Amino acid sequence: MRVLGVGLPRTATLSQKIALEILGVGPCYHMVDVLSDLDRLPGWVDALEGKADWDEIFEGYDSTVDWPGGYFYRELIEHYPDAKVLLSVRSGEAWARSMKETICAILYGDGLINDLSSARARIDPDWASYITFMRALWKRSGVVPDETAVDAASLVAGMERYNAAVMASTDNLLVWTVADGWEPLCEFLEVPVPDVPFPRVNDAETFSGRIVESAIGALSSWHAQNGLTATV
Repeated sequence: MRVLGVGLPRTATLSQKIALEILGVGPCYHMVDVLSDLDRLPGWVDALEGKADWDEIFEGYDSTVDWPGGYFYRELIEHYPDAKVLLSVRSGEAWARSMKETICAILYGDGLINDLSSARARIDPDWASYITFMRALWKRSGVVPDETAVDAASLVAGMERYNAAVMASTDNLLVWTVADGWEPLCEFLEVPVPDVPFPRVNDAETFSGRIVESAIGALSSWHAQNGLTATV
C-alpha cells in the first residue's frame, strides 16, 4: 500500500481515485468498490470489530481513498508505516452542504433517496447490513454521532475534529484540496506531473445516481422474481 487517502467522504475522493490511478498509484480502493460488490462488506464489518485482515482487504490495490478505508486511518498508518498519507479537505460550509444532500440524506433523511434505500434494505439483507455498517462508522467517528447531528454547524465541527486528529497522527502527510491540482500531489508522491487535466468528477451526482439506480434495480428484480405484475 503506497498511499492512504484518509480525507472524509465528500472531499472529491472519486477525483482522487482517478488521479492516483493516472499517476500509476493504483488500483485505488474507494467506496465504489464496496458498493459494486457488497460481498466485500463482511471484511469491513470484521475490521470494525477489531478483526481486520488489511492485506486481504487491500489485495491487488496500491492505494485507498474515501471510506471505509479512511475511517481506519490509525490502524492503516500503523499497518502500512511506509505509505504516504493524503488528507483531502474542503471548506466546512461546502462539505456540510454536500453531506446533507448525499450521505446524510440516505442514512438519516426524509426524502426519496432515503425511501428508496429503506425499501431496498427490506428485500436485500446485504444492503441492510451496509446501511447498518455505515451508520456505525459515522457514529463511532464522532463526525455524525446520530441523526440529530446533521445540521451544518454540527457537521462542520465534526469535520474539524476529524481533520485535526488525522493531522496529529503522522508527519508523513499532505493536506490537499482538489483545487490544488496535480503539482503538490505529484511532488508529495515523487512522480512526474502528467500532461493531462486533473480529473474533476461530479461525485455528488455520481453518488446519488448510483444509489438510486441500484435501489430501483434491486426492487425491480425482487418484483420480477416474486411473480408480481404491475397494475395501473
